Amino acid sequence: MIQTDLPVKARDIEAEIGSDSGILLVGSKAQAIRIGRIRLLTVALVFAISFVVLAGRLIELTVIREPSPSLAFMSASPTKYTAGRADIVDRNGILLATNLLTASLYADARVVPDAPEAARRLVTVLPELSPSAVQERLASGRSFVWLKRNLTPSQQAAVNGLGIPGLYFRDEQRRLYPQGALDSHVLGFTDVDGNGIAGVEKYFDQEMRDRGPQGRALQLSLDVRVQHALRDELMAAMVRFRAVGAAGVVLNADTGEVLALASLPDFDPNHPTAAPALARFNRATKGVYELGSVFKVLTVAMALDSGATKLRGGYNATEPIRVARFTIRDSHAKKRWLSVPEILIYSSNIGAAKMALDVGRDGQHKYLERFGLLSQASLELPEVGMPIVPARWGEISTMTVAYGHGLAVSPVQFATAFAATVNGGVLLPATLIKRKPGARALGVQVIRAQTSNQLRRLLRAVVEKGTGRKAEAPGYLVGGKTGTAEKAGVGGYLRNALISSFVAAFPMTAPKYVLYLLLDEPQGDEETHGYATAGWTAAPLTGRVVSRIAPILGVRPVDDGGALIQRAMALPLASMQGRGQDVAVN
Repeated sequence: MIQTDLPVKARDIEAEIGSDSGILLVGSKAQAIRIGRIRLLTVALVFAISFVVLAGRLIELTVIREPSPSLAFMSASPTKYTAGRADIVDRNGILLATNLLTASLYADARVVPDAPEAARRLVTVLPELSPSAVQERLASGRSFVWLKRNLTPSQQAAVNGLGIPGLYFRDEQRRLYPQGALDSHVLGFTDVDGNGIAGVEKYFDQEMRDRGPQGRALQLSLDVRVQHALRDELMAAMVRFRAVGAAGVVLNADTGEVLALASLPDFDPNHPTAAPALARFNRATKGVYELGSVFKVLTVAMALDSGATKLRGGYNATEPIRVARFTIRDSHAKKRWLSVPEILIYSSNIGAAKMALDVGRDGQHKYLERFGLLSQASLELPEVGMPIVPARWGEISTMTVAYGHGLAVSPVQFATAFAATVNGGVLLPATLIKRKPGARALGVQVIRAQTSNQLRRLLRAVVEKGTGRKAEAPGYLVGGKTGTAEKAGVGGYLRNALISSFVAAFPMTAPKYVLYLLLDEPQGDEETHGYATAGWTAAPLTGRVVSRIAPILGVRPVDDGGALIQRAMALPLASMQGRGQDVAVN
């Protein structure tokens, strides 16, 4: 019998493993089992905690967490192509900007055996490179030198085929704009490193970087279909009238959403440096202009709203107004007393000037400030112009501003103010971001709803009977106003350099959409009898645009001459009468 030198008690070394098995282990084996069990439990606990944390984070990103209230980001699938920067889509989800995975060529100059020969061979497949610049880089002795960024697959294959030691490729992302020049002035562009340089790409640069890895896409208020129709018609008018430029904007009058915004000439954001600087200038938001008689809409609005005059009131427009060395005349002179509606219908400078004097300098300034025309517009673009206001706002400035001279604003800024005159009197800031369905836009009541209702009837009368006849789009009840202004130059105004524009809304029974179209220095043709004024150029352009976009926007045509429509749009008879005589409106 063998006896141990270290007797121990059985109760000190026994361990029961598995209560159902009835097996008893003693000594070091029991201790190893206990340690193994503890380790397994620890590992399981760590995995459980990690799973809960990851699940919580996933729920936060996809369900709970909302994007910035000023932005509309929609979910998208993150991939290696889009993870670096968020996509941009229109209001219907159509892709406007995305990322494309490309190969960029670099070299380790220490490894290149023969720099001159390597440079010579490389430029045979990449002829856009400078042979001397390539040779200098390959002979630099540096471990990393860029040769060309964002190669096409065929270029990458051609370089690979050269078999030159020391040349390598790095995966990078190139920003791609599938719609080309269509919405270039809104989107802007990025540089080769993916930094926003212009447009919403620059304005939301950090947000685009943050949202890209989350697979989120920035959703704009633009509608590609409306944008195409607007740009197409602007381009055709610009070519026909040999204008140096054109601009246009389409707004939702109830929300302030910009459905389309174009500036011509434009550029391809895929190759922005290939375009001249003038093509990258945004006339719709950055350019500020004296817009002419479209301002009479605001003058009538403030006069009616303040009580300075009534709809049935009027002013003597028999003779021009002479103040110091200035003379204010009417282009469509009637040389008689004009009612308030007639002042707008016939676009009387004399009547508008006298109306503004009744409102007063301070009153005019107050209303223009309410309409947002004396400060920079709030729009999600870095390219936003600052209004040019009169240096000395005296009696003469009060009169000239009344018909659109002496105060320069941007097209999108004026369109926003005009929307308030037809939507019930509420000024809504223009936005390029799609509003959430049902979200209530915050606006400021700038004129009474009653005043807005009167203006709708007046603006419809301008198209039916006045200077805006050619803006008619049958079935869509267009209302609006012409504007022709001479451009300011060195030493005064340039008689042959006009800004011709038209501002409109439709349907005027309940205006939902507003558009402002501008032609920069149009030239008359045979069909217009040589005239380049707005009634001959911008007004018919407006009619064509409305006829194209109204069906897209779901506006159903109506019978313009129907009794209900005529009753809804009719002006009070008294407002169309002169002093003791009927006024013929032709």
